[in-house]
Amino acid sequence: MFNRGVPSQYRLSRPLVARLTGVLLATLGVVILVVAALVALVSLPAVALTIAVVVAVVAVAAATLVLGRGIVVALGEDGYGVRFVRGVGVPRADWKQVESVSATTMAGERYVVLTLKDGRTTTVPVRLLEGRPDDFVRDLQEHLNRGYGYRRIA
Repeated sequence: MFNRGVPSQYRLSRPLVARLTGVLLATLGVVILVVAALVALVSLPAVALTIAVVVAVVAVAAATLVLGRGIVVALGEDGYGVRFVRGVGVPRADWKQVESVSATTMAGERYVVLTLKDGRTTTVPVRLLEGRPDDFVRDLQEHLNRGYGYRRIA
């Protein structure tokens, strides 16, 4: 589902990537400060500080690359897939398994909830996705309508 050739793919929103990268930078900054203090106070070799800085730079670059390119939602011909979302419910399903789709607001946040025929659900917080939430909902609706004649999202 998360391979090339999938008709629609949605990545993490840029503000969220920036926020997560900021948290990582702050955490690594504290780690570097602790290592620097250990170098000064406990006579830890100075190379330990150099290693800590190099590891921090590599970690930030890798995290930014992964977060910026990571696909959160993929809508394909046969179904959908969701990853990197805690509490999503069912992460993958075929369109044939979808019984209903609804747009809802919980705690002030907009969500799309796909209910499967067996009663399980997939919950997607649309604020996590790059682009306008209405565009995602419209695209999801088009995928549902394309092969299975679903009605509009409530």
